[in-house]
Amino acid sequence: MNNINQIQEELVTKVMDALDSIRPFLQKDGGDIELVDVQEDKVYVKLLGNCSSCGISASTMKLGVENTIKQFAPEIQEVISV
Repeated sequence: MNNINQIQEELVTKVMDALDSIRPFLQKDGGDIELVDVQEDKVYVKLLGNCSSCGISASTMKLGVENTIKQFAPEIQEVISV
């Protein structure tokens, strides 16, 4: 059981590192991103500020956020905006 918790913690850390790496780009445009949850191979995030209502937020999610998270944590299959 403890091993599963450790693997989960490491995964959350990788996802947080990925979000930290893209946060400056979002903040430059008046937005931000928040990690909501990590469940198995899915990451749930929330776009904040200008990013929440931006017309290209869908491509930001797919091209920017999802690709970056997958670089940091290849075991992640999908990033979902909530």
